[in-house]
Amino acid sequence: MDRAQKEKVVEELGQIFESSGVVVVAHYEGLTVAEMQDLRGRARESGSSVRVAKNRLAKIALQGKSCESIADYLTGMTVLTFSEDPVAAAKVAEDFAKSNKKFEILGGAMGDSALDRAGVEAVSKMPSREELIASIVGCIGAPASNIAGAIGAPASNIASILSTIEERGEAA
Repeated sequence: MDRAQKEKVVEELGQIFESSGVVVVAHYEGLTVAEMQDLRGRARESGSSVRVAKNRLAKIALQGKSCESIADYLTGMTVLTFSEDPVAAAKVAEDFAKSNKKFEILGGAMGDSALDRAGVEAVSKMPSREELIASIVGCIGAPASNIAGAIGAPASNIASILSTIEERGEAA
């Protein structure tokens, strides 16, 4: 890799560290190509990405960034899982780590905050952006459906009362 390519990689990594809602750093030593492709596929499905980068270049890219403290995790064979959604990458990494013991989460960063292993696990348990939007829409929609039901209920009650009166009148 020549100097120009290294500068390009450092710039790309800098963009990742600046624009991502969460970055998870993990060791992947011993993973097969198929397992790594499985991780990449899971990440793609959730809107996350996976990137293997040289630790030295990643540390250079971290200089001056708000998440610079995660540079300590960049030792050995590391892989970065990241996403704009502050929860997606952490969920993917946690799920993959549960099914594959060779994938060891070291920590990460969420915005300005550095996360240790427990912090990444806590973030992964939070609801995702889509889940929050769905619950908000549900909360907004519930009162409207209740109002519609309340408005429609008197008419259906009157109709059932009238049909009952009519049945009694026919029986008499």
